[in-house]
Amino acid sequence: MKYYIKLGFVLLIITAIASGILAYINSFTEPIIAENQRKAKEEARKEVLPDAASFEVIGSFNNEDVFAGKDDSGNTIGFTFLASLYGYSSDVKSMIGVKTDLIVNKIKIISQTETPGLGANCEKPEFQAQFSDKGLDQMKVDKDGGPIASITGATITTRTVANSIKDGLIMLEKLVAEKMPSETETKEVTE
Repeated sequence: MKYYIKLGFVLLIITAIASGILAYINSFTEPIIAENQRKAKEEARKEVLPDAASFEVIGSFNNEDVFAGKDDSGNTIGFTFLASLYGYSSDVKSMIGVKTDLIVNKIKIISQTETPGLGANCEKPEFQAQFSDKGLDQMKVDKDGGPIASITGATITTRTVANSIKDGLIMLEKLVAEKMPSETETKEVTE
């Protein structure tokens, strides 16, 4: 009996030391990881709304900031938000750039761990390009009667991306009407 108590105590000490080392290493790597993620999101925002000279936070969606992209004169030229839903085997996160008329300018998949060779093909430029110039009503995959061509063998991933963008556009429509009524009025006048 005494042997097992001694063995358990040794294991407890080893576990405590290992946990302490991991916590110490984590204290160094966590800020670096957070900074790298911030830079990746910033680069993605510039990629999906390239004409924007600056970005201003106007709200939040999925616990992430929603930005208004501004030109050199400070005029709003579009919006960006992070769309995210669970796909076949992971969260599929996309940065979405939207014009002021709430039509998608460009999307960029920034994080996914879907099945290699199937769902992971959502990172291919030709897949992402088909979301450009589409609005809320067009965010449906072809198998649901929409214009978005499903990835062969990965309809769930395709549907996930389309639905996450659709959810984001619904949120953005409400946010723009609420926080930026002048943008809505401008949109109504030009239509």
